[in-house]
Amino acid sequence: MHRKIALALTAAFVVAGPAAASDELAKSKNCTTCHGIDKKIVGPSYKDIAAKRSAEKGAEAALAAKIKAGSKGEWGQVPMPPNNVTEAEAATLAKWVLAHK
Repeated sequence: MHRKIALALTAAFVVAGPAAASDELAKSKNCTTCHGIDKKIVGPSYKDIAAKRSAEKGAEAALAAKIKAGSKGEWGQVPMPPNNVTEAEAATLAKWVLAHK
């Protein structure tokens, strides 16, 4: 019985691990200062970004590039400055943001 519980907990961790890690990454890179999950703060919400971008071909790569280099004009007057993230971190964050459908 304990083995079944341990296996279930391990499986839950494996499934939730990347999402939790990306949430922590977003917080550690100060993304959540300007973006909320489901509400606009300074920039658009993650859900709004996912709704606009997730169906586009190459959305993850395009969003990762914007996360890393910054962007302006797409969501209004306030530009998003470049972020101090690696290519891998930008890709992880982009995938995580686009999962907020």
